[in-house]
Amino acid sequence: MTEKLFYRDPYLREAKARITSIEVEGKRVKLTLDRTIFYPEGGGQPSDRGLIEGNGFAVRVDRVAGKEEIVHEGVIEGRTPKVGEEVRLTLDWEWRYENMRAHTGQHILSAVIKGLYGAETTGFQIFPEYNKIEIDYPGELNWEDILEIERKTNEIIWGDVPVEVEVYDDLPDELGTVLRKEVSSKVKPPIRVVRIGTVDVTPCGGTHVKSTREIGFLKILRVYRKSKKLLRVEFATGVRALKYLGELLEDYWDALNEMPNKNRPLVERVRELKEELNGLEAEKDALRRELWEWKSRALLKDAEDIGGVKVVAHLEGGPLKDTQAFVVYLVDKNPNTVALIGGDNYVIFAKNREVTGIAMNELLREVLKETGGGGGGSEVLARGGGFNVKPEEVISVALKKLKGALQRGAP
Repeated sequence: MTEKLFYRDPYLREAKARITSIEVEGKRVKLTLDRTIFYPEGGGQPSDRGLIEGNGFAVRVDRVAGKEEIVHEGVIEGRTPKVGEEVRLTLDWEWRYENMRAHTGQHILSAVIKGLYGAETTGFQIFPEYNKIEIDYPGELNWEDILEIERKTNEIIWGDVPVEVEVYDDLPDELGTVLRKEVSSKVKPPIRVVRIGTVDVTPCGGTHVKSTREIGFLKILRVYRKSKKLLRVEFATGVRALKYLGELLEDYWDALNEMPNKNRPLVERVRELKEELNGLEAEKDALRRELWEWKSRALLKDAEDIGGVKVVAHLEGGPLKDTQAFVVYLVDKNPNTVALIGGDNYVIFAKNREVTGIAMNELLREVLKETGGGGGGSEVLARGGGFNVKPEEVISVALKKLKGALQRGAP
């Protein structure tokens, strides 16, 4: 069993230990030690990072896992270490300390939310830039609710409330009545309980700061629904909160600088742009339909008449989505019309609903037998692609089969 120095003193940044086992795969190594300051991932808190150094080698630790035996994984530099060698452990202290701040802040945030709304925290995770909790709450939180949660949480943080860790083999009955959440049946003694004054008492295996004031402050970044019952709350603490807010403000001011009107608030500038864009979209749509009208006239003028049906066979240079929109317009506005339109390795077959004796999906199916490729559709519109021949050859085959079908009066 590895002696867990991070529980004895979570502020311990360096220590000495001995290697008890080692596995090497290329440049990656897994080490177990007789004692460690490295916290293993668990309970939503990521593992510590840092350095394990010995005579002639160093391991840059990037993952730590395990419960009884703690395994340290990382990239090795220098010679292969041996079991029994003494090593020096050094934490990436900034990483650890910000995780301690975040974890302690989560306890307070969860306690405040439960106090205000009776919502239990069902999940917690720390990420490099922010953290998240999930709460069992089917209702909604508006902006005023979020600000009230933040205010109460930060009042506790700034109150310099002591954070104490109590360790039990058996939980006293009176303690069970004040725990924010029950101890899981999977947890084996010793059981660690984190007490933050009268604010929160909860079982937890993470590392925490000694006083709430060390958290600095907590900022809720985003609240959104994960499922019918669960709300996800994203937040940041300490230096990570400052960094996140700094990036957010930088983005905010950069966005304003891109606006014709650079004055706050940004939401009003966005609304102005949306109105302008909506106007431009309407104008663009009107121009597009005018273009389609002239284009339709030109294509119908050269269309081949087969038994009273005008057949438009044409190659387009635009993308499939735009071409399909035009083809639908063409056949919808012009009775007794069939369009066979090809583009960059795609074809679209469409007909006006009044045209009988031919189904576009059946026509495409017959064409694909000769040209290869795939596709499908309905009686009035079908499209295909991935042919073994050029689109113009596909159109030629389709025109031939269409003529035969219309002249026979059946597909």
